[in-house]
Amino acid sequence: MTVIGYSINDTVVVFDRIREYLGLYPKRDTGEVMNMAINSTLSRTFNTSISTFAVLLVIFILGGEVIRGFSFALLLGVVVGTYSSICIATPVALDTFKKLAQQGKKR
Repeated sequence: MTVIGYSINDTVVVFDRIREYLGLYPKRDTGEVMNMAINSTLSRTFNTSISTFAVLLVIFILGGEVIRGFSFALLLGVVVGTYSSICIATPVALDTFKKLAQQGKKR
């Protein structure tokens, strides 16, 4: 649940920035606006992920045998969550926007 929550939080931040930029730049191409939004949240996302990863790595190394499996799962979750919010969720949203625009033109 923690890993899913982490990924969802990152995705919500990126999507909120996309929503904000779509309002600010309505005449620009949707792909360009999404690229600008990702670029503006990239440093925040990486800083958060790296700091969380560093703490989890210390817990993994120094925490003892009991907590090692849980911290390893969280380490993988941080990496996968960061990757999914930037490299998977946003392109899926862009494809969805394009399909909705094509359906709107057909009608």
